[in-house]
Amino acid sequence: MEESISRTDAAGKKDRQTAGEGGKASASLEECIRSSFALPEKDWEQYTPLTLAYLGDCVFDMVVRTVLVKRSQVRSGKIHQKASGIVRAVSQARIAEALKEDLTDEEAAVFRRGRNASPDHNAKNATRREYLEATGLEALIGYLYLKGEYERLVELIRRGTVKAGCEL
Repeated sequence: MEESISRTDAAGKKDRQTAGEGGKASASLEECIRSSFALPEKDWEQYTPLTLAYLGDCVFDMVVRTVLVKRSQVRSGKIHQKASGIVRAVSQARIAEALKEDLTDEEAAVFRRGRNASPDHNAKNATRREYLEATGLEALIGYLYLKGEYERLVELIRRGTVKAGCEL
Protein backbone atom coordinates (compact mmCIF):
# COMPACT_ATOMS: atom_id res chain seq x y z
CA MET A 1 0.00 0.00 0.00
CA GLU A 2 1.41 3.36 -0.99
CA GLU A 3 0.32 6.79 0.07
CA SER A 4 1.47 10.15 -1.16
CA ILE A 5 3.21 12.44 1.32
CA SER A 6 3.85 16.13 0.80
CA ARG A 7 6.91 17.70 2.38
CA THR A 8 8.65 21.05 2.27
CA ASP A 9 12.41 21.18 1.70
CA ALA A 10 14.91 23.69 3.08
CA ALA A 11 14.18 26.11 0.24
CA GLY A 12 10.48 26.03 1.06
CA LYS A 13 9.60 24.04 -2.06
CA LYS A 14 6.89 21.44 -1.67
CA ASP A 15 7.33 18.07 -3.29
CA ARG A 16 5.48 14.81 -3.19
CA GLN A 17 6.94 11.50 -2.17
CA THR A 18 5.48 8.07 -2.00
CA ALA A 19 5.35 6.23 1.29
CA GLY A 20 6.15 2.55 1.10
CA GLU A 21 4.80 -0.30 3.21
CA GLY A 22 6.20 1.06 6.48
CA GLY A 23 4.70 4.49 5.91
CA LYS A 24 8.13 6.12 5.52
CA ALA A 25 8.63 8.55 2.67
CA SER A 26 10.99 7.31 -0.01
CA ALA A 27 13.23 10.00 -1.49
CA SER A 28 14.75 9.66 -4.94
CA LEU A 29 18.37 8.62 -5.21
CA GLU A 30 19.30 12.13 -6.37
CA GLU A 31 17.50 13.67 -3.37
CA CYS A 32 19.27 11.30 -0.98
CA ILE A 33 22.65 12.19 -2.47
CA ARG A 34 21.92 15.92 -2.41
CA SER A 35 20.74 15.94 1.21
CA SER A 36 23.38 13.53 2.55
CA PHE A 37 26.23 15.55 1.07
CA ALA A 38 24.61 18.98 1.60
CA LEU A 39 24.76 19.76 -2.11
CA PRO A 40 23.18 23.02 -3.29
CA GLU A 41 20.36 23.13 -5.80
CA LYS A 42 21.78 23.87 -9.24
CA ASP A 43 19.90 24.53 -12.45
CA TRP A 44 20.66 21.92 -15.10
CA GLU A 45 21.54 24.67 -17.59
CA GLN A 46 24.62 25.50 -15.49
CA TYR A 47 26.18 22.16 -16.44
CA THR A 48 28.18 21.69 -19.61
CA PRO A 49 26.82 19.19 -22.13
CA LEU A 50 29.76 16.88 -21.43
CA THR A 51 29.04 17.00 -17.69
CA LEU A 52 25.43 16.05 -18.39
CA ALA A 53 26.71 13.22 -20.61
CA TYR A 54 29.13 12.06 -17.90
CA LEU A 55 26.27 11.74 -15.43
CA GLY A 56 23.88 10.37 -18.04
CA ASP A 57 26.34 7.61 -18.92
CA CYS A 58 26.25 6.40 -15.31
CA VAL A 59 22.46 6.65 -15.05
CA PHE A 60 21.94 4.81 -18.36
CA ASP A 61 24.30 2.07 -17.18
CA MET A 62 22.50 1.80 -13.83
CA VAL A 63 19.05 1.53 -15.46
CA VAL A 64 20.21 -1.13 -17.94
CA ARG A 65 22.02 -3.15 -15.27
CA THR A 66 19.07 -2.89 -12.86
CA VAL A 67 16.67 -4.24 -15.49
CA LEU A 68 19.03 -7.06 -16.44
CA VAL A 69 19.69 -8.08 -12.82
CA LYS A 70 16.00 -8.01 -11.88
CA ARG A 71 15.02 -10.04 -14.97
CA SER A 72 17.83 -12.56 -14.91
CA GLN A 73 18.75 -15.69 -13.01
CA VAL A 74 22.15 -16.08 -14.65
CA ARG A 75 25.64 -15.37 -13.36
CA SER A 76 26.87 -11.81 -13.16
CA GLY A 77 29.40 -12.44 -15.94
CA LYS A 78 26.58 -13.13 -18.40
CA ILE A 79 24.68 -10.07 -17.18
CA HIS A 80 27.82 -7.94 -17.61
CA GLN A 81 28.29 -9.23 -21.16
CA LYS A 82 24.69 -8.37 -22.05
CA ALA A 83 24.89 -4.93 -20.39
CA SER A 84 28.16 -4.12 -22.14
CA GLY A 85 26.52 -4.75 -25.49
CA ILE A 86 23.77 -2.23 -24.70
CA VAL A 87 25.72 0.56 -23.00
CA ARG A 88 28.43 0.82 -25.66
CA ALA A 89 28.47 3.84 -27.96
CA VAL A 90 27.32 1.96 -31.09
CA SER A 91 24.15 0.72 -29.35
CA GLN A 92 23.52 4.08 -27.70
CA ALA A 93 23.76 5.75 -31.12
CA ARG A 94 21.12 3.34 -32.48
CA ILE A 95 18.91 4.07 -29.46
CA ALA A 96 19.37 7.83 -29.95
CA GLU A 97 18.42 7.57 -33.62
CA ALA A 98 15.33 5.52 -32.74
CA LEU A 99 14.19 8.11 -30.17
CA LYS A 100 14.61 11.33 -32.12
CA GLU A 101 10.97 11.58 -33.20
CA ASP A 102 9.78 10.92 -29.62
CA LEU A 103 11.63 13.83 -28.00
CA THR A 104 10.05 17.09 -26.91
CA ASP A 105 11.55 20.29 -28.31
CA GLU A 106 13.47 20.88 -25.06
CA GLU A 107 14.74 17.29 -24.97
CA ALA A 108 15.83 17.54 -28.61
CA ALA A 109 17.72 20.75 -27.81
CA VAL A 110 19.54 19.06 -24.92
CA PHE A 111 20.34 16.09 -27.15
CA ARG A 112 21.78 18.42 -29.81
CA ARG A 113 23.86 20.28 -27.21
CA GLY A 114 25.37 16.96 -26.11
CA ARG A 115 25.88 15.68 -29.63
CA ASN A 116 27.52 18.93 -30.74
CA ALA A 117 29.90 19.08 -27.77
CA SER A 118 33.55 18.39 -28.49
CA PRO A 119 34.72 15.47 -26.37
CA ASP A 120 38.48 15.10 -26.03
CA HIS A 121 38.44 11.50 -27.18
CA ASN A 122 36.53 8.93 -29.21
CA ALA A 123 35.12 5.56 -28.28
CA LYS A 124 37.40 2.63 -29.06
CA ASN A 125 34.90 0.68 -31.14
CA ALA A 126 32.66 3.36 -32.63
CA THR A 127 32.83 5.93 -35.37
CA ARG A 128 33.05 9.61 -34.48
CA ARG A 129 29.41 10.07 -35.54
CA GLU A 130 28.24 7.17 -33.35
CA TYR A 131 30.23 8.51 -30.42
CA LEU A 132 28.68 11.97 -30.77
CA GLU A 133 25.14 10.50 -31.05
CA ALA A 134 25.81 8.44 -27.91
CA THR A 135 27.08 11.56 -26.14
CA GLY A 136 23.86 13.37 -27.07
CA LEU A 137 21.78 10.52 -25.62
CA GLU A 138 23.85 10.49 -22.43
CA ALA A 139 23.47 14.28 -22.07
CA LEU A 140 19.69 13.89 -22.42
CA ILE A 141 19.63 11.20 -19.75
CA GLY A 142 21.78 13.32 -17.42
CA TYR A 143 19.41 16.24 -17.97
CA LEU A 144 16.31 14.17 -17.19
CA TYR A 145 17.99 12.75 -14.09
CA LEU A 146 18.94 16.18 -12.74
CA LYS A 147 15.44 17.51 -13.43
CA GLY A 148 13.96 14.58 -11.50
CA GLU A 149 12.02 13.37 -14.54
CA TYR A 150 12.67 9.71 -13.73
CA GLU A 151 9.55 8.27 -15.35
CA ARG A 152 10.33 10.04 -18.63
CA LEU A 153 13.98 8.96 -18.41
CA VAL A 154 13.06 5.30 -17.92
CA GLU A 155 10.33 5.45 -20.58
CA LEU A 156 12.76 6.83 -23.16
CA ILE A 157 15.33 4.15 -22.33
CA ARG A 158 12.66 1.43 -22.58
CA ARG A 159 11.22 2.79 -25.81
CA GLY A 160 14.64 3.39 -27.35
CA THR A 161 16.00 -0.06 -26.57
CA VAL A 162 12.88 -1.67 -28.02
CA LYS A 163 12.92 0.43 -31.20
CA ALA A 164 16.66 -0.10 -31.69
CA GLY A 165 16.41 -3.85 -31.12
CA CYS A 166 18.58 -3.79 -27.98
CA GLU A 167 16.85 -6.47 -25.95
CA LEU A 168 16.84 -5.80 -22.22
